[in-house]
Amino acid sequence: MDKAKKLLGSVTISPKIIEEVKLNVKDISGLKKKIEEYLLQNVTELLDVILFGAISVDASDIHIEPQEEESKLRVRLDGILQDVVFFDHTVYHHLVSRLKLISKLKLNITDRPQDGRFTITIENLLIEVRTSSLPSEYGESIVMRILNPKNLINLEDLGLRDDLHKTFQKEIEKPNGMIIVTGPTGSGKTTTLYAFLKKIQNPEIKIITIEDPIEYHLKGVSQTQVTPEKGYDFSDGLRSIVRQDPDVILVGEIRDLQTAKIALQAALTGHLVLSTLHTNDAAGTIPRLRDLGADPSSIASGLKMAVAQRLVRKVCKKCSTLSKPTASQLAELKKGLKNLPKLIKIPDLDKIKIARIKEGGCPFCNFTGYKGRQGLFEAFLVDSEMEKFILTNPPVSSVRELAIKKGMVTMYQSGLIDITEAKTTFDEVARVVEEDESSPEISNL
Repeated sequence: MDKAKKLLGSVTISPKIIEEVKLNVKDISGLKKKIEEYLLQNVTELLDVILFGAISVDASDIHIEPQEEESKLRVRLDGILQDVVFFDHTVYHHLVSRLKLISKLKLNITDRPQDGRFTITIENLLIEVRTSSLPSEYGESIVMRILNPKNLINLEDLGLRDDLHKTFQKEIEKPNGMIIVTGPTGSGKTTTLYAFLKKIQNPEIKIITIEDPIEYHLKGVSQTQVTPEKGYDFSDGLRSIVRQDPDVILVGEIRDLQTAKIALQAALTGHLVLSTLHTNDAAGTIPRLRDLGADPSSIASGLKMAVAQRLVRKVCKKCSTLSKPTASQLAELKKGLKNLPKLIKIPDLDKIKIARIKEGGCPFCNFTGYKGRQGLFEAFLVDSEMEKFILTNPPVSSVRELAIKKGMVTMYQSGLIDITEAKTTFDEVARVVEEDESSPEISNL
């Protein structure tokens, strides 16, 4: 029985592997060497090294990709994929078979995508891994998302400015209304929503989530996962949740009109509803809900706050240096930060020093120059003026213009502020955020 449990859905990293990895794997180079040592050994031990090694270097994802001549293993560190090791197809097939077995994927299906998950046990610590297989030209591409509980952070750890922290805390403590967080895949939306839940969680309120899939298990929170193949999707689940007398509802993603309608109705009938959408910016939330078919009056009354976010890498504290910005960089800072709301305090731009990464980095940052990530946010509240404006079916540009007029700091400006505080670089902000095209001068609407 124990053996079967170990094979199906659970991996217990051996003390031997733990000791070796802790001793030798400090960066990508160390991970590469350790994996190469085990390539021709037992596939179970090889997978243990890959999994625990990836966790040890703080990777968020592991990619196994078959190619024509050989296969490649990559890991994602701070949002960027890095090559680790290449190996022959024999090793690849052994690894894939083992992974499909423990992830409860069908071994005989290779021509269709499959999703599964398993749990890693490391010295009494449980880490869940979500597995995805996808048919490709030379075999199945495997991606493992590492759901490390240490990534569950508090609201105070999101890297928010004081004004945003106060706004977020005030809004999530309200008894009803909808808060939507937007951004592309991997931008930290779920982390932010979980931080909201952790902040407001107490024995006096009931919190229910519906997710696809459940990423982290939250103590004291009722969590349910959609299973579309069984007819249980977001709209059906949300309908049932509303009948469970919740105070707070988290909807993993609003994908269709039915889900949007039920979520907005819940927000209008005494529930706090948290959810996500895929839009480019906070202003896009309103037109996106309208495009799904939601009634403008429901959007205006139900939506209380729209947030957009991205993740930028932070400069390595060990090897980065400080220096004055160039003339063009200073001009960009002055232009971009010209019309910030008065409550946003920034240093004297003529006296600042900005961070510069060391080319080739250092062992501490895996030779990238960056270590860790933090959020860039933009957010606006739906007040009475915005409510009336929503009823006119405005385009994204007009919503954005009004939001800025009412004090919204754009995501690009948030990035520039972080640059003035030597937290990140111009290159990094440019990688994840488009420069604000609109003039800093906001026209009257």
